[in-house]
Amino acid sequence: MREPRLDLIIVSSYLLAAAALAIVLWKGLLAALFAGLLVYSLVIVLAPVLGRNISDQRARVIAVALLGSLIVLLLTLTVWGTVSFFRSDAGSVEALMRKMADIVEASRGQLPPWLEARIPDGAQAIQEAITRWLREHAFQAQALGQEAGRVIAHLLIGMVIGAMAALYDTTTAPNYKPLAAALHERLVNLHRAFRSIVFAQVRIAALNAVFTALYLAVLLPLLDIRLPLTKTMIAVTFFAGLLPVIGNLISNTVIVIVSLSHSLGIALASLAFLVVIHKLEYFLNAKIIGLHINARAWELLAAMLTMEAIFGLPGVVAAPVFYAYLKKELSDRGLV
Repeated sequence: MREPRLDLIIVSSYLLAAAALAIVLWKGLLAALFAGLLVYSLVIVLAPVLGRNISDQRARVIAVALLGSLIVLLLTLTVWGTVSFFRSDAGSVEALMRKMADIVEASRGQLPPWLEARIPDGAQAIQEAITRWLREHAFQAQALGQEAGRVIAHLLIGMVIGAMAALYDTTTAPNYKPLAAALHERLVNLHRAFRSIVFAQVRIAALNAVFTALYLAVLLPLLDIRLPLTKTMIAVTFFAGLLPVIGNLISNTVIVIVSLSHSLGIALASLAFLVVIHKLEYFLNAKIIGLHINARAWELLAAMLTMEAIFGLPGVVAAPVFYAYLKKELSDRGLV
């Protein structure tokens, strides 16, 4: 009688985990979940190093609590600094969009006829097209625009919850009942999937930003070529690179269009450089991400397209982590 009961408990834990993840997406709690998982991951990684020479239980609790508080503070300052940068003159996304529209309009004469015919006629038409696209996708952009305050509050609450959970797990001996133990296993797998994807994607985005910075801020100036909004393009490259696959498309489009402000030749050179860099990154991606979750780029892209169709923009952000989690669970059961 024990085996069927054990199977029922495990199946129940899967159903509860699936329901929880669906609620997270439907109710806009993705920012809180990812913030909590990020703080939890950082504390879990750093706590053993901090508490290695601390034998007293109370001292260990205090040390881990201080570590969690410091991580929450640093992440909060990072979010604040990022928002401040993109609101400043040096990093203004609005200024970048206006500059791109002006560049496209001024470069119409350099473009092939077949491409020129597909571009809106005039900067005003380009701005109207962008406005129309934003209006059509207003629901997907809701979490980033109209409800920015709620998202920031969720980030802070999620980080606090993650720090508290990490404090409990690193200072308390586990003693779970059967269903709680099964749910804890689901949570551990989700945490491992998140850590594998996010930490790997941060490395990839950082490498991408470094290569782009070397091209925009070092190589081109050595050739006496200086493009506008270089700092903004480097920042966009890093933050867009946190999204697998489509992030590169976003940053590459921005860089090529801004390169048109100098000449069509520089735009083509930028495109060639980006293609070469991303070919190199393809092997790095396979090594960094593939070794962790054994997933190829087309798998992640398919998951992102499916999640976007169901959940909109939050689905795109969640897809890599959720797909890695699903594959981890199936792999543990020997199904894939």
